[in-house]
Amino acid sequence: MNNSRFARTAGWLAVPCLIAAGLLAWYVTREPVSPLEKPPFSVADIDPGLVTRGEYVARLSDCVACHSVPGGAPFAGGLEMATPLGVIHATNITPDADTGIGRYSLADFDRAVRHGVAPGGRRLYPAMPYPSYAKLSDDDVRALYGFFMKGVAPVKQANQQSSIPWPLNLRWPIAMWNGVFVDAEPYASKPSQDAQWNRGAYLVQGAGHCGSCHTPRGLAFNEKALDESGQPYLAGALLDGWYAPSLRDDHNTGLGRWNEAEIVQFLKTGSNRHAVVYGSMTEAFNNSTQFMSDEDLSAIAHYLKSLPGDPQRDGPPWQYQQASAAPSLDSPGAHTYVTRCASCHGVDGKGQAEWMPPLAGATSALAKEQASAINITLNGSQRVVAAGVPDAYRMPAFREQLSDQQIAEVLTFMRSNWGNQASAVDAASVGKLREHTDPASSSPIILQMR
Repeated sequence: MNNSRFARTAGWLAVPCLIAAGLLAWYVTREPVSPLEKPPFSVADIDPGLVTRGEYVARLSDCVACHSVPGGAPFAGGLEMATPLGVIHATNITPDADTGIGRYSLADFDRAVRHGVAPGGRRLYPAMPYPSYAKLSDDDVRALYGFFMKGVAPVKQANQQSSIPWPLNLRWPIAMWNGVFVDAEPYASKPSQDAQWNRGAYLVQGAGHCGSCHTPRGLAFNEKALDESGQPYLAGALLDGWYAPSLRDDHNTGLGRWNEAEIVQFLKTGSNRHAVVYGSMTEAFNNSTQFMSDEDLSAIAHYLKSLPGDPQRDGPPWQYQQASAAPSLDSPGAHTYVTRCASCHGVDGKGQAEWMPPLAGATSALAKEQASAINITLNGSQRVVAAGVPDAYRMPAFREQLSDQQIAEVLTFMRSNWGNQASAVDAASVGKLREHTDPASSSPIILQMR
């Protein structure tokens, strides 16, 4: 009798379990509905105007940053990307029918770009910034499709497999991750804001995917906020050996001392009186921001300056304090600074001209995170190419000239002078980054779109 009751109970429990399993299987394997399914749209419908517009959207989205490698064909993929789970490689997104996206319909393309789902229901890793691209408008996705189908040369190049081991390489859990952390709706204008603010918000949150680097991530590697409604949004984050600084109105580690014109200047020319592009931002400048229209750059600046800083996180506002390294050459790091750094950055820390930035008040000299200061001292800066002209001055790599201890001492000196009051750098931190990083390349990816 007891066995009979147990069997009946187990049977009743099995039914909801099977239903739940079926719903889960459907949820993780389904292809999202695309609003671009209808009316039918084919490659034959793509006109030159759409290709031109799509080219600009590709610039805004900086697609080349991940889908091209030095010496390789544009958009043919192959870039190695390290993740906490293992190495993945960016894919071929040229219109080759066999190894690229040549067989994608507009709806297929939309699902991949805005939802992270390739044809057949295969989930893309969120290294592809679809949580941001989800904000793109239907018109911009249609234009982007037009560019990749008719404005990009097809390249037959097979995609490389990831090194993520089983079972971590199973992709169906990504669907659940998306359900928790991704807002799949396109950007909706805020009626309380003007048109310029809304355009800036659309570019920063969507195509520009600025949050992918500048927003801190949670335990599930999710961006802690996807727009200005969350205080962590664009508040600065550590990523791939660099500290992407705050893009909010933080006085020390953000844009608090920059006005809108200076933000536009930085994105358009690669430098202003506060800073020069370096690290991962160099790639974004070389192939994306400098090609944006003045109107779009102004909209971005207008939106960013509307984001309040956090004085509690940022600390007391930095003020310049006159100091000289010369009288204190016996102090740790001072001699190295005078002999290795002062000729460009000045004994007073104020820098020179527009390509030799100040260290006094620099974000890397004020931030709690030390990665950027260590990384650029070890490895130097990538080549900046503005308006087709390579830079004349670049930060050299000192990994062969200076020991871990010497680099730690000179950075500690830099982070504790001229009003800078950041934490000291230790040799172990330098050694760790030395082991996991390489010198900056002098041969950047410069994409010729046509």
